Amino acid sequence: MTSAPPRLLLVDDESSITDGLAPFLTRSGFEVRVAADGQQAWDVVTRWVPDIIVSDVMMPVLDGREFVRRLRAAGDSTPAILLTRVGESGERSAALEEGADDYLNKPFDPQELVARARAVMRRVAAGAAPLVTSQTLVADGLRLDRPGRRVWRGDAEVPLTPKAFQLLEYLMARPGEVHTRERLLSALWGFDFASHTRAVDHRVAELRSALGDDATDPRYVETVAGVGYRFRAEVRRA
Repeated sequence: MTSAPPRLLLVDDESSITDGLAPFLTRSGFEVRVAADGQQAWDVVTRWVPDIIVSDVMMPVLDGREFVRRLRAAGDSTPAILLTRVGESGERSAALEEGADDYLNKPFDPQELVARARAVMRRVAAGAAPLVTSQTLVADGLRLDRPGRRVWRGDAEVPLTPKAFQLLEYLMARPGEVHTRERLLSALWGFDFASHTRAVDHRVAELRSALGDDATDPRYVETVAGVGYRFRAEVRRA
């Protein structure tokens, strides 16, 4: 017996993208429906329940961020990936803060979109509500308060720079996933803020020092040789 393919709602007002991407996603194993803007997507989800939503941000009528906000306000936790513009780091941060589970910069590799969609669905299936929407994350003696932008290890607060906090928050919300240096650079710095992946290594070293984490026997941030980093401890909502 074969299981039904996961259902993916693709939202974009550019038919030049959806005309090519929707068939690719179908060939990749998804049942795909397409909406041309956030309002059409909202109408779709009232009568068809997708397993994941991939939505552009900049659209007429109802943009992608407002669409995700409306979903979350209605108690709908369907995982969502937003498609943002390269270099708009503020746009990416806002997308995550407002409830998106991940994002991709345009233009993107369709294979990467498929990989990220599957990764997000695995996270949701394994952990109920997505960690990226949690106010507080805890992992092996560590507690991260997102609204307050503060971190504690045990009873002691860990002083972190804003960028180190952002790095820890990103990794903890995606435990077990390997993140390339390029991916972290794009997510946390934006292409317009840094041009060298060594910036990621330096910030990881700063974070490890603040957390008392040993790079040779890591409790939290693990180096994946030749690739990047991952958060290895189990993370849960609090």
